[in-house]
Amino acid sequence: MPTKLYHLIAFLVAAIVVLWSTPVVKTVGLKSQKTDQPGDRKIHKTPMVRLGGVSIFTGTMIGLLIVWWLGGFGWLPPEEEWQIWGVALGGIAFFLIGLADDLYNLPASLRLVLQMAVASVVWWAGVRIDFLSVPGSSLMQLGWWSLPITVVWLVGMANAINWIDGVDGLAAGVSAIAAVVMLIVSLFMEQPAAALIAAAMAGAALGFLRYNFNPAQIFMGDGGAYFMGFTLAGVGVIGLVKSTAVTAVLLPYLILAVPIMDMSAVILLRLSDGKSPFTADNRHLHHRLLEAGLSQRLTVLFIYSLTLWAAVSL
Repeated sequence: MPTKLYHLIAFLVAAIVVLWSTPVVKTVGLKSQKTDQPGDRKIHKTPMVRLGGVSIFTGTMIGLLIVWWLGGFGWLPPEEEWQIWGVALGGIAFFLIGLADDLYNLPASLRLVLQMAVASVVWWAGVRIDFLSVPGSSLMQLGWWSLPITVVWLVGMANAINWIDGVDGLAAGVSAIAAVVMLIVSLFMEQPAAALIAAAMAGAALGFLRYNFNPAQIFMGDGGAYFMGFTLAGVGVIGLVKSTAVTAVLLPYLILAVPIMDMSAVILLRLSDGKSPFTADNRHLHHRLLEAGLSQRLTVLFIYSLTLWAAVSL
């Protein structure tokens, strides 16, 4: 079977599973009353099921497992196959942390500690950033700094995607754009392992967008946001950052520039006010665009455009 056919299978299976399972998850969520209630900082006016991450997670994992069952991992070098499992297992852990928060409202400090622990294990499994690019210079080997930098990247991106999940379709759409760009770039750079994960994630995100775009029928919740953010960060590590080209090392940061900049700006503003960086407020980019008079759809489409522009700018 042609190798690129495996990527198409991962994409289609993930999309189909999400399209089929999301209404089921919504029905179960409504019956069990696992809903997100309206509030001061929230835009929605009626209770919304926030377990859509179950569908995103299930679709992505089934897509990868079907490819594995068809022999799609067999032609990969052992190191790359192990990296796929490393990202997948880390994604499972991040999803479970988010799902537990969706169901039981875990303290932010506990979530952060658990995420850092999982990211450290994933680093040990080989999903690590070994070097960084220095503008105007060559690549800088990180040595023992590889562990904290990798952990910050993986944990930071998981939370960055979660933080932009404040408008219908925003996190899912930004993740879909990032996954599609990573898929294309990974294939171009001959990084098939990273491309397989990106393909499954792209299919799952686009499938979920069918139900999450304004007016949303269901939310992804922390489980979906943590899973998507971690998985995208993991794809960047095992695919794009593994190249020694300076431009390639910069790619994952550009592809995910919008959530990175949004989270960084909000943290700095909160710290400047003497507040905890985890204190919820209305300072995110999407809040400011809504306050400026843009509709939810225009706000989301504008941020989509920014994401795509940043992703293809290098």
